[in-house]
Amino acid sequence: MARNVPHTPPHTPHGTGAAELALALGALALGISEFAAMGLLPQIAAETGVSVPHAGLSISAYAVGVVVGAPMIALLLARIPRRPLLSGLAVLIALGNLVSAAAPDFLGVCAARFLAGLPHGAYLGTAAMVAASLVPSARRASAVARVILGLSVANVVGVPLATWVGQLVSWRVVFALVALVALGCALMIRICLPPIGTGPALGARREIGAMLRPQVLLALATTAIGFGGMFAIYSYIAPTLTEVTRVSESTVPVMLAVFGSGMILGNLLGGWLADRGVMRAVGIMLAVGCAAQFLFLFTPVSLPLVTLNIVLVAATSMGLGPALQTRLLDVAPDAQMLAASLSHSAFNIANALGAWLGGAVVAAGLGWTATGGVGAVLTLAGLAVFGASWALERGRGAVPARA
Repeated sequence: MARNVPHTPPHTPHGTGAAELALALGALALGISEFAAMGLLPQIAAETGVSVPHAGLSISAYAVGVVVGAPMIALLLARIPRRPLLSGLAVLIALGNLVSAAAPDFLGVCAARFLAGLPHGAYLGTAAMVAASLVPSARRASAVARVILGLSVANVVGVPLATWVGQLVSWRVVFALVALVALGCALMIRICLPPIGTGPALGARREIGAMLRPQVLLALATTAIGFGGMFAIYSYIAPTLTEVTRVSESTVPVMLAVFGSGMILGNLLGGWLADRGVMRAVGIMLAVGCAAQFLFLFTPVSLPLVTLNIVLVAATSMGLGPALQTRLLDVAPDAQMLAASLSHSAFNIANALGAWLGGAVVAAGLGWTATGGVGAVLTLAGLAVFGASWALERGRGAVPARA
């Protein structure tokens, strides 16, 4: 049953804003590390002597690291106080990217990217949980949104800049710079966050049991399926723009920045909306997102239309983040770190699912815009899973907190 239990936020040494900025800096490092690698594939492939499609395995290696690392770290390190845990995870992010920068061959790159992905979910999940604890209960979702905002800023500023640096100097320099950002995050966390305890000591068996509750599984499934629609479109947005919209390759980074701007808008709007009703926010974002992705079947024929469509797809997709993260904290109050971390594993499953299905329809000869149909179907499926969660909760007579 979802509960909204009032609490007194702890005193932060330099204010809540500074604490949230410290946490968001880690999200920025992770966003650049994950998404810039996609734009640097040609450089990685050329230097390591593999084809560009083969170099894409390094992206898969990172995603596997996220999926494996999130629950493993959450279970093994759940008893560590949150401030040293977060600063330690930031150091691990730095080490993973330093190893990536120094990898001698492609096998080494894949191994390094796997290592770099291990702390991803645990850091973002714990950071979201801590951000929610630093503010009154009614403002939790907005606090989570401001931390996740680092991922969106990475796509607007960090990824284009990293791609430019990688093309001008070396992709290795990009990963080294990400490591510096992560080390700065570790220092800011130590300075700006208050001491925060670990929560109830349930033990691994009981925490895993908490994850098997129907509402927790439904929330994770909503994430794994519902976010897949965005990745079906985003994974193939560059060839869609060049082949269908007929823009030049130099325009593609600008459109990616437009997508990132939509993500920022969605994060802020999603947090605001979720503070006024978590369940309602999830339903609205999924429903509007399904319509936006369906429109992508038609809008790429016009640059103005596809630009507006891209903003709407990004905003509705990333607007889900704060609401679903808060929902997981509500339905797993006794295993919040594991639940929050697993949400990012589910997010990366959505990444793999959306990219795979989007590629399948393109390979079948249905055209680049067919990814919009895949996106709409996945988001509709996510809405159906969410509907089952809503019906189950209503059927048990539990009115969702702030729904």
